[in-house]
Amino acid sequence: MIDLRALVRSIPDYPKPGIMFRDITTLIGDAGGFRDVVAALAGRFEKSGATKVAGIEARGFILGGAVAHRLGVGFVPVRKQGKLPYRVIGHDYDLEYGTDRIEIHIDAVETGEHVLLVDDLIATGGTAVAASRLLQQAGAEVLGSAFIIELAELGGRKKLEAMGQPVHSLISFDGH
Repeated sequence: MIDLRALVRSIPDYPKPGIMFRDITTLIGDAGGFRDVVAALAGRFEKSGATKVAGIEARGFILGGAVAHRLGVGFVPVRKQGKLPYRVIGHDYDLEYGTDRIEIHIDAVETGEHVLLVDDLIATGGTAVAASRLLQQAGAEVLGSAFIIELAELGGRKKLEAMGQPVHSLISFDGH
């Protein structure tokens, strides 16, 4: 496997001072790196019985679509409010300063479907927890979550595990 950490671009003070942004566009722009990431994320869940992969807007679309293709299952886009054209269900969640809402189409999953949640990075876990709850609200069983990057000290993994979901991440970085 390629050294994935070396393919992640770190951008200091973005989007605000004190934040080290972990940019995966350099990783997914590398054919070998992208192939290895998709294989590693999908490989962990090949025998899980997943029937769908849900990807969180926007980088989760890139990864989730590729993982769904590799697993031979359908894909569910988890979008910000107002971006889906059909009837939706949504889930509100708290941000540091306010709230946000994510949505899926009302027919995105059927009751009892087994769904894998995919995104590029887990930090505090707020969006991933909200997406997981939304999928459960729609009737799905969330089998677990998969991420390229984990910022472990921010505690997102613990929140998902407290919901009974296994969390798989490929690399970890310190800091924010």
